[in-house]
Amino acid sequence: MIRKLPSGRYRLYSRSRNPKTGKRRNLGTFGSRKAAEQHERAIQFFKRR
Repeated sequence: MIRKLPSGRYRLYSRSRNPKTGKRRNLGTFGSRKAAEQHERAIQFFKRR
């Protein structure tokens, strides 16, 4: 899940919530949406290996 921050950057969050805190895990902050989408794809690729 990608959200735009007030600073104009994009943050990648995990799809599932952290059971301990009830919030989504921060998986990185990126300058562009394209960069965040590429990283999300890379994460999905390694999850399936």
